[in-house]
Amino acid sequence: MALQTRPKLLRVGVIQDGRIVEEHHLLHDSVTIGDDARNTIVMPPSEARPPRFKVLENRGQQFHLIIDEHMQGRINLGSSDVDFDALREQGLATRRADDTFDLPLQESARGKVDLPDATLFFHFIPAPAPGSKPTLPPELKASTWRTVDRVFFGILLTMLVLYVLSVALIIAQPAPVEAEVELDQLEDRFVRAIIPPQPAKKEEPKETAAPGEKKPEEEKTAPKKTPTTASPSAPANSAERRQQLTEKVGNTGILKLLGGTGPGGGDAIADVLGNSGSGANVAEALAGATAGGALTAGSGGGNGIANPQGDTGGKMAGIGATQTSGAGTVNTGQKQVVKVPQVVDSVPEVDSSEVKPKELARFIQSRKASIQRCYENGLKRDPSLKGRVMVRFDLTPSGRASNVEVEESTLRSDEVINCIKTTMRAWTFPFKPSDDVPVSYPFIFSPGE
Repeated sequence: MALQTRPKLLRVGVIQDGRIVEEHHLLHDSVTIGDDARNTIVMPPSEARPPRFKVLENRGQQFHLIIDEHMQGRINLGSSDVDFDALREQGLATRRADDTFDLPLQESARGKVDLPDATLFFHFIPAPAPGSKPTLPPELKASTWRTVDRVFFGILLTMLVLYVLSVALIIAQPAPVEAEVELDQLEDRFVRAIIPPQPAKKEEPKETAAPGEKKPEEEKTAPKKTPTTASPSAPANSAERRQQLTEKVGNTGILKLLGGTGPGGGDAIADVLGNSGSGANVAEALAGATAGGALTAGSGGGNGIANPQGDTGGKMAGIGATQTSGAGTVNTGQKQVVKVPQVVDSVPEVDSSEVKPKELARFIQSRKASIQRCYENGLKRDPSLKGRVMVRFDLTPSGRASNVEVEESTLRSDEVINCIKTTMRAWTFPFKPSDDVPVSYPFIFSPGE
């Protein structure tokens, strides 16, 4: 039994500039060259060669070399190399009707065909085993390092290294601790925008030191002592104080003139006006005035000098054109009651067990003066302003009031409501809940009664 040998493949390649640019392994197909995509080997159009021609043709399971009268090349037939001119002249190739020459090729034959812009080579190689995949020669295999753009790869690698170093440096740095900014640490222009200006407080008189005590400065240099007169002893009761006040007032001013005696034993004012025709009437009028009238400084009536608590219904002598005609009544009017604005608060609504409503109400009541100032400023614009305001806010874990809003209001004044919200945002509560606590607190404003 004869051994069956596998048929050989015809290897056809194209060489340009000393490099193999195209290669085919054929078993039964013919090889054509031209500028059409239907050809086996596609080459750019050229006037030096036909647009399409056949170089190797497979007929009867055998390949034939097809050359024309001008084609150049060489072929090895097994024993020697023969060029195409010798094939045509010696009759080794059969001439065909289309003026081309046909040479059957054995499996040992190999050769090349010279084209105007390339070189075509061919030879037979053993066919691969069934199921095996074709492999390229090592010189044609592409590697990763050959196909990569080295400049781009270098830039990418440098950026990656810088990124890793930057991340490592950031992670190595300690995390900054953001301290909570207190209200007194803000600049003045921010404080003025948050807290409305408040009136300046009156300075309280400084306490005087006891006579026996000495201040630190006095220990070094003692001040000169000025002689002091002994103060009279204080009266025992109100009657004595009133008597002393009467004597002191009666010896000064017009009361001394009215109460004094002249050289003739009469009143001083009578002596002064005695030469006039109406001196007796003036003396009588003055005598009436000093005898318990409006100018008497006693304790039983008069003009209220001894009783400084208010109007006592004193009388004043009426002086006519030429004489006095008794005492007239002086009406000082009624007492005027000043209305004080009222800010009434209540127990807040707190939705948390960490904050006690009574303690929160006590804290807000201690800050009620600033709320009342907002209301008093509103009363200056509208004296009849009154109503109820329900303020809702969230008590944060830092002790501040956030999301301060007016839930319900019958007070028709946006200025007062905005002042209340601004004031409450500036408060620092003595509570530190674990989470935001919603609080509702009512204020009732009335002008006073």
